[in-house]
Amino acid sequence: MDVSNTPATVTWTETPEGPSVRLIDQTCLPGELVLKDCYALEEVCEAIKSLRVRGAPAIGCSAALGVALAVYTSGADCTRELISVVEDAAKQLAATRPTAVNLFWALERMRQLAQQSASLPPEAFRQVLLEEAQRIVDDDIDRCRRIGQYGAELILEGANILTHCNAGALATAGYGTALGIIRAAHQQGKDIHVWADETRPLLQGARLTAWELAQEGIPCTVICDSVAASLMQMGKVDCVVVGADRIAANGDVANKIGTYAVAIAAARHEIPFYVVAPLSTLDFSLATGQEIPIEQRSPEEVCYLADRVTEPICPEGADVYNPAFDVTPAELIAAIITEVGIARQPLAASLAGLSGEDSSAGFGSSS
Repeated sequence: MDVSNTPATVTWTETPEGPSVRLIDQTCLPGELVLKDCYALEEVCEAIKSLRVRGAPAIGCSAALGVALAVYTSGADCTRELISVVEDAAKQLAATRPTAVNLFWALERMRQLAQQSASLPPEAFRQVLLEEAQRIVDDDIDRCRRIGQYGAELILEGANILTHCNAGALATAGYGTALGIIRAAHQQGKDIHVWADETRPLLQGARLTAWELAQEGIPCTVICDSVAASLMQMGKVDCVVVGADRIAANGDVANKIGTYAVAIAAARHEIPFYVVAPLSTLDFSLATGQEIPIEQRSPEEVCYLADRVTEPICPEGADVYNPAFDVTPAELIAAIITEVGIARQPLAASLAGLSGEDSSAGFGSSS
């Protein structure tokens, strides 16, 4: 998307009805750009669960703002009660989606600040929590831009880039991770083209990635997920660039279901497979990707092509397995691009080295 002209993915907004967490409702794209105001914590939780807001960094930003909203809309008149509001809000938000570690990282930042601010009067406490949430949002945009600058050096002139799912401005507070390095390469004047996997079952690639790239005039072709390996076989893919929802200490990466298959195909055809994520996506509490919790979603997402299509594509009563993510082993990954540099093989040592350069990243464990 043209990030200068498109509304922010998620932001704190003062409205006549009161403060809100305003977000782009991604379930309405690409047909309509709809801004949704969430006036209560429950609405923020619903927006995350229903994928109105999605993408690991954007979920983390929304959660932080959701905590701030909870304390601003609470009638509690003492700080001790507001700390309880923060704890309750964090529990509700943590239960929305289990895989994206940025969610838990942001919530832990808000919880720790609440404990540290126990001596403040209620209004000052509310203001401090809001400022921290806004800092998380602003920081995410800055990190994505730095990621773009590091990652753009890996994108060659004339490159055909394949991406899976959506890791653009819509998946972050703005600019994007995987699409951020594509955006940065385009802004540098490189002549590039993107193959966008449709990304079944919810079509985030076809609906969101293609929409974002069209907004910015970056050449893009949408393909069925099953086409990716064939394109590689024909020599029409120069690199693969994807985002991440959680990265284990050894470099294993959880990302949208289907990513593992793309990584296997890329390895077979000796095509570099790049993962792009801020340091907040790293979870050093998990030794390998086998420990990453994988979210299971509704069978309806598989049985229906879209919300607007009422006829099912599966026979009634069909058994459905619908994991939202899979895990790509570290050995299939050429590099992981972060806001402080590029981690290369061996990834475990490289990631540990990079993380030491940014102690503010706040690697939190999941809850």
